[in-house]
Amino acid sequence: MDLTTTPWGYACLAIFAASYVVIVLEEPLHLRKSVPALLGAAGIWIVVGAAFALRGEPRAAAEAFQRNLLDYAELMLFLLAAMTFVNTLEERQVFAALRALLVARHFSLKGVFWATGALAFLISPIADNLTTALIMGAVALAVGRDRPKFVVVACINVVVAANAGGAFSPFGDITTLMVWQRGVVPFTGFFALLVPSLVNWLIPAALMSFSIGKERPPPVADGVAVKEGGLAVGVLLLATIAATVGLHAVLHLPPVLGMMGGLGVLKLYGYRVSRRLGRADRRAPGRVPAAGDGPAPEVGASPGLPKEVGSEVERVDRGFDVFRQLERAEWDTLLFFYGVILAVGGLGALGYLARASSVVYGGLGPLWANVVVGAASAVIDNIPIMFGVLSMRPEMSQSDWLLVTLTTGVGGSLLSVGSAAGVALMGQARGIYTFRQHLRWTWAVALGYAASIGAHRLINGG
Repeated sequence: MDLTTTPWGYACLAIFAASYVVIVLEEPLHLRKSVPALLGAAGIWIVVGAAFALRGEPRAAAEAFQRNLLDYAELMLFLLAAMTFVNTLEERQVFAALRALLVARHFSLKGVFWATGALAFLISPIADNLTTALIMGAVALAVGRDRPKFVVVACINVVVAANAGGAFSPFGDITTLMVWQRGVVPFTGFFALLVPSLVNWLIPAALMSFSIGKERPPPVADGVAVKEGGLAVGVLLLATIAATVGLHAVLHLPPVLGMMGGLGVLKLYGYRVSRRLGRADRRAPGRVPAAGDGPAPEVGASPGLPKEVGSEVERVDRGFDVFRQLERAEWDTLLFFYGVILAVGGLGALGYLARASSVVYGGLGPLWANVVVGAASAVIDNIPIMFGVLSMRPEMSQSDWLLVTLTTGVGGSLLSVGSAAGVALMGQARGIYTFRQHLRWTWAVALGYAASIGAHRLINGG
């Protein structure tokens, strides 16, 4: 049903545009982006339902809504499990220990620049690019706190590397995850983007490295120990990913099943660690649990009094509660995804995505359409863009589907506001790494963007 030129369609476009304007103004308005996304999705689907009902198709709107809701449910549960694993690794101080190790080493500024970029590229395929960027950004700030020019290029380097690293893994970015879950590209197919992603990072990194001097800042003593079970949680995450891929490849079960099963194993392991540390804690009275650690003492148990060690209170690790890590998930982001996916799906039900596919992919062809789509992701969030492309389902080869996966994944690096990693680092390095500072190096990032597309065409064909 094509309602793109009716008042119903124009009303939905107006609702979508108004919602997105408020989303873009999240920072000055101090309004969470999930609020306009949720309201916009509800308004669009109410209009869609009314339009279909007046044309004698009341069930069609409900069925379309349910299909979009199923897409979101699989994505949300998958991300919830992945976020819980990452939050648990953070609570067990795995990331803090890695950061302390890098800061304590007597690297030169150029060495820190390349080390943080390389680690961001290697970690983001497993952890999300936001968490990766924050960890590596903290290292750059700790080492170059008195060198703002270094912090700027280091932050840009981390953003580009984190986004590029996430582009060749189904777990590295929301866009790649959606492409994999839809069955458009098989799990191993994403690895064909490894070299183009590497080119996307290395070219701007090499150009920016010339602006860094040879200074060697003094080492920083900041030792952090990994809490008990931290490394085991990392192994569980890798095992969960392997099981998820295996179940999807062999039994053709949705990837969310493997991730939720792994979450159950993580909860069981957390229970075991908390029980063991709880027994050890009862044998050492006079200590109090660390804030945010595992479950509260059993009813009737005496926690004892704090034991003073120098001027500080000695605190004992009592394990971790997975439910607390679930609470720390990015719920604003998850609800934002709901609003965006349902809003784009509503526009698709009215026929806008079919028309856009005809105009963009039919008029420009897959190559230039995918290049433009990637560049647009620097301004518009890549989640609705990729969901729109997947909903259009234009006729493209496997190589072209990989290309749009690459461009939407790395296109956000062109501007500091184009990705979650860039926005997060602007907050972390407030006043130093800014939109304007990033814009000064956009030309270098754009060269990497163009070169990665050329590398993809050369290696993976057209």
